[in-house]
Order: sequence, then C-alpha cells, then structure tokens
Amino acid sequence: MNWAATEFESIDLGDPRRNRRAIRLIERLSAKPTASIPQACGDWADTMGAYRFFGNEEIEWPDILAPHIERSVTRMAAHEVVLCIQDTTELDFNGQEASGLGPLSYEAQRGMYAHPTYAVSTSREPLGVLDAWMWARELRDADGSRPGLKESLRWIEGYERLAEMAPKLPTTRLVYLAYREADIMALMVRARDLGVPVDWLLRSKHNRTLNAGDKLWSRVTEGESLGEIRFTLASRQGQRAREVVQLVWAQTVQLSDGQGGFVQATCLVAKETEPVEWRLLTNLEVTNLEQAARMIDWYRSRWEIEMFFHVLKNGCRIEALQLGCVDRIERALVLYMVVAWRIARLMRLGRSCPDLDAQLMFEPDEWKAAYILNKQKLPDKPPTLNEVVRLVAWLGGFLARTGDGEPGVKTIWLGMQRILDFAAGIRFSRELQAQGTCV
Repeated sequence: MNWAATEFESIDLGDPRRNRRAIRLIERLSAKPTASIPQACGDWADTMGAYRFFGNEEIEWPDILAPHIERSVTRMAAHEVVLCIQDTTELDFNGQEASGLGPLSYEAQRGMYAHPTYAVSTSREPLGVLDAWMWARELRDADGSRPGLKESLRWIEGYERLAEMAPKLPTTRLVYLAYREADIMALMVRARDLGVPVDWLLRSKHNRTLNAGDKLWSRVTEGESLGEIRFTLASRQGQRAREVVQLVWAQTVQLSDGQGGFVQATCLVAKETEPVEWRLLTNLEVTNLEQAARMIDWYRSRWEIEMFFHVLKNGCRIEALQLGCVDRIERALVLYMVVAWRIARLMRLGRSCPDLDAQLMFEPDEWKAAYILNKQKLPDKPPTLNEVVRLVAWLGGFLARTGDGEPGVKTIWLGMQRILDFAAGIRFSRELQAQGTCV
C-alpha cells in the first residue's frame, strides 16, 4: 500500500466507497498540494467525486481525521516524551462566496479559525495531528459583545482531549505546550482537578500578584539565577540564525485560582541581555539548570506548529479553497492537515535522521523518480532518507550551496509534486506493459 492507504487503513465513513474516495483524495492532494482541487484531481470524474465528498453532510470531519490520529498515537508510543503543541491560525477567505464564515481580526474580514493539536517528539519529529477546533466567529451585537462560546474554551478542551488520550500511552509523557494565549487560570485548574494526567508548559502572559502582594516575574528573578544556557535561534522571516545566551531563574509558586484555592506551578524566566526574554509556567518541578534547559528546549519546539501552518497556508494554499460553506471547508481542511504533516515530517526526518532507509518514507517508484528527474544513476541499494529528500528539494529549487544548510519545506513540497507525477507515470507504464499494450 502507498503511504495514504497505510495512514488511512482503518478509516470508516459508513460506506466502503467513501473510504476509497477519502484515500484517493489524500493521494491526489498530496501529489499536488499547491494545485486547485480540479487541477489536483486531474479529470472530471475525480473532481466531481471530490466535490461530492466534501459536500456530503453524512461525513463528519472527525471521522476523516480519526485513522490519522490512531496512527499518530502509535508513533507517539515509541517516544518517552511527546510535546503536544496547540495554537490558532486565521484562515482568510475574504472575497469568497461561502456561507458560515465570520469576522477575523478586523470585523470586515471574512474567514474562520483552526486550532489543531500538533504532536512532535523532543527531537522535533512531527508525529501527527491529534485534534482540531475549527470555528467561525459570529458578528458582534449592537452592544459590542460577540455571541457564541468563549473562544478560550479551545485551550481547555484541547487539554481534556489529551487527558483522554493519556491512558492509551502509559509509557509516554505527554506535555501540553502553548503560547501566551493559553495562560489562563481555568486551564491550570482543569488540569489540577483532573489530577494532571498531562503535563503543561505555557508561555507566561500575566504578571500575577502573589499572596505576599509582590509580582510573579519579579519574585522569580530577585534571587540568584540557576546559571546560563546557550543555543542557536533558528533563522526565520527577516532574521538570521544566531547564538542566544540567557540567564535562567526558576521558582515554585502558588497561584490563586480565584476561588479560595491555588494552583502550584513553576515559573521560569530565561533572560538575554538583548531582546529575547521568555517567561514560562509549568506544573513540572524545576530545581536546577539542567531541568530548566530542558523546559526551554521543549518550549522552543513550539516553532514546529508555525512551520506546520506555513505549509498548510502557503504550500497547500487552503485559503484559496472555494467550497461554498464552512462544513465543506472543514472536511477538506483535515485532509490538507495530514498532507502538511507529511511534508513537514519529510523535512524534519531528512535533517534529524539522515541515515534512515528512504523506503520508510518513499515508495520505490518515488525515490527512483527523484534520481531519474535529477539525471542521476540509480543506486545499487536503497538510498538514505537525506539523500532522497535533497534530490526532491533540488527539483523544487534547492541549490545545495555551501552554507545553505538542509532544504526547507517549500522546496520539498514543490519537488514532491514533480516526483509524484513522475512516479504515477512509471506505475501507469508498468500497468500498460502488463496488459501487453505498447507505450
């Protein structure tokens, strides 16, 4: 089976034809992630089948994502610690005629929001999408208030879904990891009341007043630091990679829960002379520099979900979808989330596990296509993953100059389109030959 059939092997949408359609769709979308649905499907029959699938009201998006979650849990079980990153991205469909959309950052914008839980290992290997909150805001009332559920609930529900998953992974520590917006007492109280089945690590947003009347951040930094840590801050838009040196403080504090009780937490502050300063909150105990450095390293993994959103929005171009209503967009979106995860996984494994057998991630026709399209001789034995990923990236514009480092997700997703098209041609040629048809 190809990767899509393997990943969605347990899919159950109530009808074998729907199951087959879902797998065929993920194959087509992953082969041409930047293309429109008609371009990705290739012919009229498959295009109409795709639109019927997305418009089928009997299909719920959680059922589409369920087999991928099942596979993700299996991958997670192989790790001692898994970081479960949550964040929200804004999907701008302004100018499109689609029902159910709502305002975005500006009331005149139209679109929706997606809030997935993205699992990665401590070595940054993407393991899968575990959950997703998707919604469109309602328009404000005359008094300026916005009806509907409080959006902060998405952070709490995200934690609850992980808590439900934890018993399936008895030997794996799950760590809920999120940005400043998740620094809400209701989340910490919910974790406490559930017995903290999942650890949590949050970027601190609120300089809370403590019982003694002093402020949280100044309390933590008033004593001696635990020491100094160094790491390389990866390059990102408009910024070069650079070395960061930070002094680190940590202290266990009791935070008022607003109901006469408290939540015990550790507050970490990692402060650079110039501009980087991180304040983190966690339920985990931190008493020395090694433990503090581990928390900071885990938090730095939050960038992986930004990479995931980058692939989803720019590689898969989901904001160009024209499906008529939010329900249809949601069904398409979960498929594209799996496509984006696979692209990000290829990039990360090519870097962190370069010597893996390429056949763990590529079918034989695919890695052979990478060599043929680059006009290179096929190797006598299956190549390594890094070798094939670099060949794929060359087809997407990666130059491999000294100092270029390893390829990024953009060159990989562009190269994969050519690889998958060529591999499909190889398979079709083989089928014709088996039928005795001249090519």
